[in-house]
Amino acid sequence: MSFHVNQSRRSFLHEGSLAGLCLAGFLKAPALRAESPPARKLCAFIKFLQEMSYSDLASSLAQMGFDGMEGTVRPGGLITPDRVSDKLPELMQVLGDHGLEMTIMASGVNRADDAVAEKTLRLAAKLGIRRYRMDYYRYDLNRPLPPQVANFRAMAKELAALNHELGLQAIYQNHAGARYLGASMWDLVSVLEGIPASDMAIGFDVRHASVEGGLSWPLLWKVAQPHLGALYVKDFLWKEGKVVNVALGQGWVSRDFFESERLNQVNGPISLHVEYLHDAGVRANAQALRQDLKTLREWIQTS
Repeated sequence: MSFHVNQSRRSFLHEGSLAGLCLAGFLKAPALRAESPPARKLCAFIKFLQEMSYSDLASSLAQMGFDGMEGTVRPGGLITPDRVSDKLPELMQVLGDHGLEMTIMASGVNRADDAVAEKTLRLAAKLGIRRYRMDYYRYDLNRPLPPQVANFRAMAKELAALNHELGLQAIYQNHAGARYLGASMWDLVSVLEGIPASDMAIGFDVRHASVEGGLSWPLLWKVAQPHLGALYVKDFLWKEGKVVNVALGQGWVSRDFFESERLNQVNGPISLHVEYLHDAGVRANAQALRQDLKTLREWIQTS
């Protein structure tokens, strides 16, 4: 399976540029940039780079050649909900200074009737953020499922209405696992029925779709297609019956998924995730992100 995306608006710097990553600086040189179609913007999920300062983080992502970040504005994130008012404007200023954007804001939001969530979304819209990743809807497997799906549908419609008012698009990422709405895709699509993709869309995660769908992942893609708003890219292997995350190109996710015809069906960004090093530290995760970006670009360019 494999994905393709047109070249980002930034040219990828020399392969050894990140190797000189230093503890204090993290790539301060100005980034080289080249324009790319808006629908093919590449952003980096920065969960495992959160220890860096805003300036060092933005400088590093610009040097790697990303258009922006999928920044974590949620409990335990780069910005926690109690600090959004002060810190989100500061982060947005730093990103702008480096020619970057908050391509997707990874949030803890999944309902409209939450004062903290609404405050965060209103501020995000005011600051020019246009997409945010939702928190998941999770099943209680000890209760009947149809009423839970109906409840999720009502919550989604209320949140979509708020998004429409604010000019925001919520991205719901499919996630593998028995408790997640959207693992099978069909239930998620039923929840999104009647909601414009401009208000709430699916972030199709090829790794999670492959775990859940196996050889039938093209069916999950087809089901999600009318609702697509973003792509999530990472890789995995099965080892002794368990899912193990690996570097892009070393697992089940292959360049075959990234055919240009398939990518052209998505009007949205691609978010690259590095999930296989966890607590290995900022340096190791940054180097892995850089290498996976190189692999992704190669697949995109040869699609």
